[in-house]
Amino acid sequence: MARFRLSTVLRARQAQEDVRKAEVVRARGAARHARRNADERADALRATDASPVGTARAVVAALAARHALAAGLSAAHHAIGEADAHVDAQTADLAEAAKRRRVVERLGERHAAAQKAHAAAVEQRAIDEIAITAAARAGDLIS
Repeated sequence: MARFRLSTVLRARQAQEDVRKAEVVRARGAARHARRNADERADALRATDASPVGTARAVVAALAARHALAAGLSAAHHAIGEADAHVDAQTADLAEAAKRRRVVERLGERHAAAQKAHAAAVEQRAIDEIAITAAARAGDLIS
């Protein structure tokens, strides 16, 4: 039987898909980290006193600190959006890599089916030839 010539390509496509899977896992980890970071910033903002008391400088400083925490929270939410977009892009890349691998796999399956059909045809011809030869001998013996 002939060897499937695209087996090397299939292994390469599988390796590419594995790389894409690892990238999706990394992207999902980064998205989880961005969410945790945003949660921590939101907790820090909630923990600050909403109505500062004291001198005017203390009030201004407290408001500035809250403003900085709110800006950090906004940046963290923006990072979540970017991380989610990256996860989506990596997932799309993974789907494309899986599709490319599957195309070569199908070619391999067709090749295997063709090889099996060819082997069955060769075997059937051999059986037919044996049967014809046996019938011819039996006919020679009877005549």
